[in-house]
Amino acid sequence: MSTHPPQGGPSARSEHAEHAEHASHPQHPTLERHCDVAVIGGSAAGLAAALQLSRQRRGVVVVDDGTPRNAPAAHMHGYLGHEGAAPGELMAVGREEVRAYGGEVLSGRVVGVHRRDDGRFRLDLTGGHTLVARRVLAATGLSDELPGIDGVAEGWGRGVIHCPFCHGYEVRDRRLVQIVTHPMGLHPTPLFRHLTDRLTVVLHEPAGIDETTVDALAAAGVTIQRGRVGRVLTGPDGEVSGVELSDGRVLEADAVVVGSRFRARADVLAGTGLTTTAHPTGAGDVLEVDQRGETAVPGIYAAGNITDPSLQVLPSAARGSQVGAMIAFSLAEDDLRAAVRHSGEEADWDHRYGGDERAWSGNPNGTLVHEVTALTPGRALDVGAGEGADALWLAERGWKVTATDISGNALARVRAEAARRGLPVDLVRGDANDPAPFGTERFDLVSLQYGSFKRTPDQRGLRSLLAAVAPGGTLLVVHHDLTPLSGPADVATQTRMYDPAAFVGIDEIAAALTADPDAWRVEIHETRPRPGGAASTHHVSDVVLRATRPAA
Repeated sequence: MSTHPPQGGPSARSEHAEHAEHASHPQHPTLERHCDVAVIGGSAAGLAAALQLSRQRRGVVVVDDGTPRNAPAAHMHGYLGHEGAAPGELMAVGREEVRAYGGEVLSGRVVGVHRRDDGRFRLDLTGGHTLVARRVLAATGLSDELPGIDGVAEGWGRGVIHCPFCHGYEVRDRRLVQIVTHPMGLHPTPLFRHLTDRLTVVLHEPAGIDETTVDALAAAGVTIQRGRVGRVLTGPDGEVSGVELSDGRVLEADAVVVGSRFRARADVLAGTGLTTTAHPTGAGDVLEVDQRGETAVPGIYAAGNITDPSLQVLPSAARGSQVGAMIAFSLAEDDLRAAVRHSGEEADWDHRYGGDERAWSGNPNGTLVHEVTALTPGRALDVGAGEGADALWLAERGWKVTATDISGNALARVRAEAARRGLPVDLVRGDANDPAPFGTERFDLVSLQYGSFKRTPDQRGLRSLLAAVAPGGTLLVVHHDLTPLSGPADVATQTRMYDPAAFVGIDEIAAALTADPDAWRVEIHETRPRPGGAASTHHVSDVVLRATRPAA
């Protein structure tokens, strides 16, 4: 039995789907995961930062509760290359780009952040789960506080607008009624006046209003009304039709302009001592950061609207990208001082196997036993070996086994059990995404049992996995059927602790095999009931893929 040093490069090791279902079943223990950077919020700023960091080979986990500030809007504007796209479309593309580099986007909610004694941060998530990170990026944005006028909230982001850059062009030359509810309310009025000559301004809350500006608007042809607004009216089609004043008069309108007050969504950071500060306009508050995007608490960064309410989607993404780069520099400088090349993925899996209790049943996978028993023993590669039940079972039956895992703690368990049984097993600490992760040797059996590795755009891990199969050899991949996890998560009560879309899945492996029919023969690709004997019994079905490479 020999042990090999780790080969550089972060990645994840197997059984993430097992953990994902642990996270979705309340009867199972809560989970603690570790990463380099935890990003709170999965809109433009958060995803842009996550993309930068994932491309720097950092372990990145985005936690998103699906409540972006621009959720009511059907389209976004001013984003070069994406003009007029729906906000959800941009976010979907952004998530896939982050996942392409192994970044994870979890459906869930952060309920608190605290600094640990070791300098890292603990993020408490719904469902009782925990995320531990070296750095935290808050990209949670703002919440809008709307005036208590009937019809404003119902039409917000559609017929009731606030930003001349976001919606102004779409209401050009139409009848606009602007309701001024605070002293900064007249700030965008000159822009709306330029977009239409049918603008009426209602001074609903005139206290603090600059009368000089009011006079200038009136002199320039803007109709000024003084008085309180009763409600925003809509027509039979549900579209805005006018504004009713408290005295009963009705001002006809095709759209209504209302400025909101804003609040930085920073409550989850209160446990670190961070508080917001009043914005200079007096219209709300923000979270202050320095030029690098770092807050007053070292290691906690922020980007997007939470720091600057004026940012539209494009500059929010740009700022997120900048702050992501600054976080990458800070991590690299820490690692340089410590003379290490830190891997968030290694840390995550080493924590998973760092306790005294066994993580799994100790039994070999029943599908492996069923599919391999009839094969003639030869050279076998167990990718993502975990505690080694499969590798040890193969060794007992005469296979010359190499077991790989990213976790040194996991391999230590394999080593101890192999020594106890007197079984020869070669151990390699590394991952499929490492350069030449399995050396130059080819194997008669390559087994990936409930295992996955992070995506890369060049499919390095997938290519290495397939290349490890010798001519005449067998590839056996077994994965949990993830169909039960395809529905939406209730983020208020639960966080899904793994993101299967960030990992190379069994269907992707099958597609690579069928795309090269001269090199592979797919013998089995099916969903079947899961064999008994595993530590967790809540899985219903497995997906099994078995293929052979024709002999030369």
